[in-house]
Amino acid sequence: MIIAVVGPTGVGKTKLSVELAKKYNGIIINSDAMQIYKGMDIGTAKIKESEKEGIPHYLFDIKDVSVNYTVYDYQLDARKIIEENQDKNIIFVGGTGLYLKAALYNYEFKREEEPPKTFDDLSNEELYDLALKKDPNMNIHKNNRKRLVRFLNKEVSTSSKSKSLYDAIYIGLTCDRKLLYERINHRVDEMFKEGLVDEVKHFYKQGIHSKALSTAIGYKELYQYFAGEISLEEAIELIKKNSRHYAKRQYTWFNNQMDINWFEVDFKNFNNTVEEVIKFIELQR
Repeated sequence: MIIAVVGPTGVGKTKLSVELAKKYNGIIINSDAMQIYKGMDIGTAKIKESEKEGIPHYLFDIKDVSVNYTVYDYQLDARKIIEENQDKNIIFVGGTGLYLKAALYNYEFKREEEPPKTFDDLSNEELYDLALKKDPNMNIHKNNRKRLVRFLNKEVSTSSKSKSLYDAIYIGLTCDRKLLYERINHRVDEMFKEGLVDEVKHFYKQGIHSKALSTAIGYKELYQYFAGEISLEEAIELIKKNSRHYAKRQYTWFNNQMDINWFEVDFKNFNNTVEEVIKFIELQR
C-alpha cells in the first residue's frame, strides 16, 4: 500500500506520516524538494532524528546543497525505493507536488529531439503563471522571459488529471486559511529562535550560491540580508509573506493536478485527525 500525505506548509504532514507509518509498519519517503539537501534543516522544518521513532526515512539529507538535484533524479530515486520495498507499506510525505507526481504518475520527460516551444503568443505574465502552475517552487522573475521559456520546455507530463501508476491513497491536510497563516507566521518565529540565521550563514560564508539556496524560502531572504540588501526585520517579514503565498499556491496545485482526499486538521487534538484518516484508509483497502 502506498499513502501520500500532502498539503500546504505548516499543517502537520510530518506528524501524520509518522503516525501512519507506525500504524501500518511502513517506511517514509520524503517528497519535499528542499529536505533532500544536507544541512537545510531548520528552514525546511525537516524531521528531527528524535521524531522518527525508529521508522526508516528515505530521500532526506541525500545531497549536498551545491548539487542541482532535478525532478528526474527524484523520479528515478523514488521509484527505485518503491521497487525495492514492494513488500512494505510506503508513506510519501511532503509539499512538493511536482516531485510526488513525477514519482507516482505517468510523468514523462521530453526527448531532446523534440523542438522546444517558443510561447511567442504569450505575455511574460502568462508565462509566469504557467510556470507557477507547473511548479509552485519555481523562483524565476516574471520579466526573465528566456528562463521562463526554458523552464516550461524542460519537461512535460501527461494530462493534469492523469491516473497514478500506483494504487495509492492521496491524503491532504487542510485548515482554515487564517489559522494556517497564523501557524506559518509562528513557525517562522520559532525557526529564528532555533537558529535559522546561523544555519543559513554557514552556507553564505562558504560562498555557496546554489539553486537550492537561491530558491528555498528562508534561505534566499537571509542571503539578501547578509548581502546588505534588506534588514533582518524585513527578511523575517518577507519569509512569512513568501511562506503564506507558497501555501496558497500549494493548495491550487494539488487541487488542479491530483485527486486529493482532504481532511480538516484538529490542532487541539491531533489524534482525532489521525483516527479520521486511518478510518478512511481502512475503507479504501
